[in-house]
This record gives sequence, C-alpha cells and structure tokens, in this order.
Amino acid sequence: MTTTPYPLTPTTKHGARRGLLALATLLLGTASLAASAQDKDDELTLIVPPWPGVTVKSEIVAQILAPLGYDVERQEVSSTVGYNTLTTGDSDAFLAGWLPAQKDSYDAAMAAGAITDLGNNVTGARMGFAVPGYVYEAGIHSAADLAAHAEQFDETVYSIESGSTVSDMLNGAIDNDVYGLGDWDAMESSTPGMLSEVRAAQREQRWIAFYGWTPHWMVPEFDTHILADPESVFGPDNGASDVKTVVRTAYAEANPNLARFLDQLVFSSEEQSGFILDYSLKERDLDEVAHDWLAANPDRLAEFLADVTTRDGEDALAAVKASL
Repeated sequence: MTTTPYPLTPTTKHGARRGLLALATLLLGTASLAASAQDKDDELTLIVPPWPGVTVKSEIVAQILAPLGYDVERQEVSSTVGYNTLTTGDSDAFLAGWLPAQKDSYDAAMAAGAITDLGNNVTGARMGFAVPGYVYEAGIHSAADLAAHAEQFDETVYSIESGSTVSDMLNGAIDNDVYGLGDWDAMESSTPGMLSEVRAAQREQRWIAFYGWTPHWMVPEFDTHILADPESVFGPDNGASDVKTVVRTAYAEANPNLARFLDQLVFSSEEQSGFILDYSLKERDLDEVAHDWLAANPDRLAEFLADVTTRDGEDALAAVKASL
C-alpha cells in the first residue's frame, strides 16, 4: 500500500516556538498535579487516518504506553473528521498534522482553543523533484541541473494524480519554464504507477526524474534524493514540511505525564521511511514492525521517555524495556 502525502510548506520557527511555549505553559501549570497525583486519564484515543506512517507511529505509542498503565484506542477516520473529534472531545491526539494541507481544520480547532500544538514529530520531512541514487551520484543535485540533461531524462518528470495540488505545482513550473523545463512533459499517474516507473528505471539504471517525498519507503528502496529547489516550486526551504503532534488542550492539561511523552516523541524522516518500508512495502505485521523498531532503538526510546513515569509514578523506561 502506498500513501500520497499532502503538499506541504513549513510553518515558521516562531510557530515551532509557540508549540514549545504552549507545552511549557501546560507543564508548569500542572506541575503540582504531576508531583502529587497521577494523570487523570488511563486511556489515550489517537486519530489514525489510513496512512502507513501514522499507523506505525500510533502502534509504537500503544506499545510504549501499555506497560506504563495506559490503553490506546484508535479512531480510523480522515484528518478532517479527526479535527472535529478533537474539538468535541471524542479523541485526544493526532500524530499526522500535515500543514498547510490541513490548515483550515487546524486553524479552526486552534481558534476554538480545542488543541495544543506540540510541534513536529518528524524531522527532515521534504517534498520536491527527486532522482534515484545513481542519478544523484552522477551530479544531479538540484532541479536547476535537470534541463542540461534533458535527453537523458527524456524531457519527462513523473508525477502523481492529475489534478492533485502536487501536479498543479509541477505543471505550473513547466508552463512558466522554471528551471528551463518549458519543453518537458509531466507524466501523471497514480502513486503506485509512478513508483513502478521508478522501479523499472532503476532496474535498467536509466535516468528518471519524479515527484518524491520523505518520509516514504521510496527513500530506502530507491535511495531517493530530493533535489534542491531554489525557485521554491514545491514550497519554501526546499520543500521542507511540517508533521505536527496536536493534542486536545483539556486532555494535555489533565495529563502532563502523557503530554511530556507526546512532546518528546520525534522521529527522523529516515526512521519513519524505514518502518513505512517494512509495513507498507514488505507487508510485515504492524505489531511486529513497531516491536522490532523499539527493540532496535533503545537510545531513542530513552529520549522519548526522559522524565516520564508510569501512570503510578514508577520508572517508565524500565517498564517498557521489561515488556520488550
């Protein structure tokens, strides 16, 4: 199964600081609660759209929290419905707050005071023009390098569905001759169709340019490199993207221990691409993928659980390690 991400642009550094300040306010405001009593709730309800990255992340959370004394429920709904359930109090947290694609829903929930933004849970997320590793190693490092090798690329960039925002961005670049691509074609297809073309090209070591993003299994599978994008065709800062953890504000206030854990839950795009590969492409069992990732990454687990306890105040890291 392959999942197409939303087209993204990053929020500002000031936005990230606001998330940190919001968490600090929550934790300081509930310091006495943390010191004297357990979290109010013993259950966390996560919004889980049918995307492999958030599916595996949510299972990792469930396997961490179970030995800490918390149950994790999952609502398998769209992001739009998910923001509504956060606002009505029928869910507690969402680990796939892609912005600005979800901007309308996100802004409405923020304006209502319903959610707190804990910041990015994926570092290094990007989208843009991409090439497989052997093409990158041959010297194609920027979208500005493509036109000089038009014949080798057959003057074609492979993309996802026609009518998608991503394809609109690509076609806009071609129409405006950005990077000298005015005579090129956008070969639009489904995500599986596009990646089938990449696989065939890799097999023949043929040059190919396509729309890529990370995190995704295409990164480890094809040694995909997303090219520099100085003209910001796919958004500023070379297509850098935000993947937010958003939590229902009242829930975070009542559960500072869980709020701290969720704030510290941050993956690199390479890590998420790896477990997307295992789950989505290799079709390994979800619980096995999550368990094996935790068992193989004790240092990362320790970072997630710094200053976090079990629900009854015991050592969280020791409890999780014992469960693995």
